Amino acid sequence: MPSYEYRCDPCRAIFETQHGMNDPPVETCPKCGGALARVFSAPNLNIRHFSSPTEEKYSKMSKTEEIAREKVLQKDYEKIWLPPAAKHNPWEH
Repeated sequence: MPSYEYRCDPCRAIFETQHGMNDPPVETCPKCGGALARVFSAPNLNIRHFSSPTEEKYSKMSKTEEIAREKVLQKDYEKIWLPPAAKHNPWEH
């Protein structure tokens, strides 16, 4: 299932979720109820075999540069994971 990111400008938050390509997009912010805009980003390709995208992102930075960069990013937008909607109840038979 592909991952999608949606941005809420009033909340200054990025919501990350997974849903099928034919499923409807998330349209309202779970925090404020405002409209969400889809964020287009490059696919996550692990070409150099890092253990995580974060490790690859900071592989050429020193620890001090890494911490400074993250502090700047955290001031801009908060990143929040939205679990995909349940399509069925596993407890019902």
